[in-house]
Amino acid sequence: SGPLKDMNFSIPEGGGVRFIYQFTSEPPAVSFRATGEKDGIIDIAPRTGILYLNGSLDWETKTVHRLQVESLDEKGNIVKGPYTVTIYVEDINDNPPEFDKTKYTGVVRQNSRPGKPFMYVHATDRDDPATPHAQMTYSIFHHFPNPYPEMLFQIDNVTGAISPSKMGSYYLDPQKQDTFTLVVTVKDMAGMTTNAFTNSADVIITVKESLWKAPPTVRIQENSTQIHPVNISQVHSNEPDVIYDLFEKEKLPRLPFSIDQDGVIYVTEPLDREEKDSYTFFVVTKDNVGELVDKPLHIHVIVEDINDNPPVCQQAVTVIEVQENEGAGSNIGTLFATDMDEKDTLNSRLQFKIQSQVPAVPESNLFFIQQDTGILQLTSRSLNKRIASNYSLKVLVTDAVFQTICDVQIHVIDINDRIPIFEKSDYDSVTVAENVPVGTVILEIQATDGDEPATGSSYIIYQVKEGDPNNTFIIETDSETNRGFVKINKALDFETTPVYNLVINATNPEPLVPGVQYNSSSLTLFKVIVTNVGEPPVFHKTVYKGEVSEDVPVNTLVMTVQAYDPEGDTKIVLKEVQGKHAQYLACRKIIFYKAFMKLAIICHCICLSHMACKEDNADQKSKTILMLHLRDVNDNPPQLAMDYPPFFCHPLSGRERALIQATDADQQWYYSTFTFSLVDDMNTRNNWEISKVNATHAYLSPKHANFEEKVYNVPIIINDNGKPPLESKVNLEVNVCKCSSEKSCF
Repeated sequence: SGPLKDMNFSIPEGGGVRFIYQFTSEPPAVSFRATGEKDGIIDIAPRTGILYLNGSLDWETKTVHRLQVESLDEKGNIVKGPYTVTIYVEDINDNPPEFDKTKYTGVVRQNSRPGKPFMYVHATDRDDPATPHAQMTYSIFHHFPNPYPEMLFQIDNVTGAISPSKMGSYYLDPQKQDTFTLVVTVKDMAGMTTNAFTNSADVIITVKESLWKAPPTVRIQENSTQIHPVNISQVHSNEPDVIYDLFEKEKLPRLPFSIDQDGVIYVTEPLDREEKDSYTFFVVTKDNVGELVDKPLHIHVIVEDINDNPPVCQQAVTVIEVQENEGAGSNIGTLFATDMDEKDTLNSRLQFKIQSQVPAVPESNLFFIQQDTGILQLTSRSLNKRIASNYSLKVLVTDAVFQTICDVQIHVIDINDRIPIFEKSDYDSVTVAENVPVGTVILEIQATDGDEPATGSSYIIYQVKEGDPNNTFIIETDSETNRGFVKINKALDFETTPVYNLVINATNPEPLVPGVQYNSSSLTLFKVIVTNVGEPPVFHKTVYKGEVSEDVPVNTLVMTVQAYDPEGDTKIVLKEVQGKHAQYLACRKIIFYKAFMKLAIICHCICLSHMACKEDNADQKSKTILMLHLRDVNDNPPQLAMDYPPFFCHPLSGRERALIQATDADQQWYYSTFTFSLVDDMNTRNNWEISKVNATHAYLSPKHANFEEKVYNVPIIINDNGKPPLESKVNLEVNVCKCSSEKSCF
């Protein structure tokens, strides 16, 4: 309740009779009066001032009621007012959503893009659209039939747009199922509460065959004379207003095809099959923002051949060699020709025919060519090199339209029907010293062959047939003169073989024709007499090796050296040891047919030579190498290896250290391992400390900073860890001094 004034009220619709407000009166007012949009529902009690509803408000009928209220005195005169009272009707969810149709029908194409709407459903709600009461959400309640785990269709819950799902885009097929029924529901309250109103409608969907199909393989005849571009095919998208485009599979310099916005595909220029016999590309569709609409379609174009290429001889001149004894019907060679038109078609079928033969002797038709293969054959056994050594053929090669002349040269080859004949059957003997160098020519021989020169039928190969089992001799042939040169192939040895009785044969690399055989005319005899040459002694080894420790006692036997006379009849004298370190070795000489030498030693690592000579011929002498390796013994104590004594700058900071290094005169096989320590006296250990860095280095550090400016002697013990271990004590001078700016002692 309250005094009379302008007021606003918000009242939910429905609810029936109820009080709204009570206005209080002020004298002289005794009653109230309400006028305006009462609509038989709103009124005021005159005496009590109670504003009330005598029925239900309906938001769908009227959303606002505007009244004028005034107070009256006893005479009915206005005391106050009129004041405006506005009643806003609040909507409640009292209306279910309603579809604009009880049944919807739609058509979808096979392979349509998932998520692309092909139809819509629409519902309305009479409640206040500004409230959740009229906020509707769509869903698919049933799906008949539904043969897959997922639905083939989907609906936008806000717009009611129906589209294929991903599974539907893949599986929809009118051949399998051409009609589907969807039960689509709509809920108000945005579907968020259990007491929301729900309505439903049936959606009948017909599946039709996809328009988006790859056309069959397109065949285009090459070198077309039509006016280009030429329509060769057309594709249709399932969706309207798409943009068609071509996408290359092959990266060509240019693609001779185009497509217009009706999906018509054109070839833009004449094609040449010999340049490219097929093309593969894709047609794509895009929407107005450039997104792909359909899956790319594969387009295959085959360029059909026409007979537009003449036969081509594979070689400018085909050369064939034929032996003069070839029989009738023999295949002597093949003429090859090509045609760039399509293989295995009549356009590239070639046929061969001999047009002419020069010379036409002894007959004009000595040769025959197979019409379809180009294989050349002899018609008879009539070739004779003495009559004609060469023939020239003109061969006509044709296809269905064109013809070409190919040249064939036939060379008649002399057959190997003559054997080599030596000019001498016996070359007597040759005397050579056993020390003749390898490669020396000791004899020249000659045979002749009556076959055609410079051919395998007349070239002569000389070989030692008998008397040389170890291949001591070799025979080389001059290819121009067929002269043979007998050479020493291996060193001669009088003591092993003083005489060789050789049998030499002469043959051709080309086989002899049947009926002809090599005979005694192709053989010759030859004796080689080897003379003896005095030979120096021979040591059993070219190098003698031994090993001893460096502390081996004097007169220790270190090795035995042996030598012998290869001629076997002379005593050998083993003489002195020569070389830089020869004074360390003593030799005990033994004169015998096979000599031995024993060496005694007081030495170091040595490489020497030793001499042996014949007793009856001191000029015949030989040398061998003696290598004696001395094993190191750990007999040298370690020492400091310092170029200059260490120093520390005064005053000390306490973080200084100096690097020291040890070395050892003994042989270090892999790496030295030294141990560093300080002498065990109190003064040294109170002032200094030593720490190992690696196998050869250590750090010396002062233990405090209270050092005077002077030179300190630091006693250090170094152990080499050898076998046996040796150690040495060294006094290391350490200078504590004032330093310059370059950190060196003044």
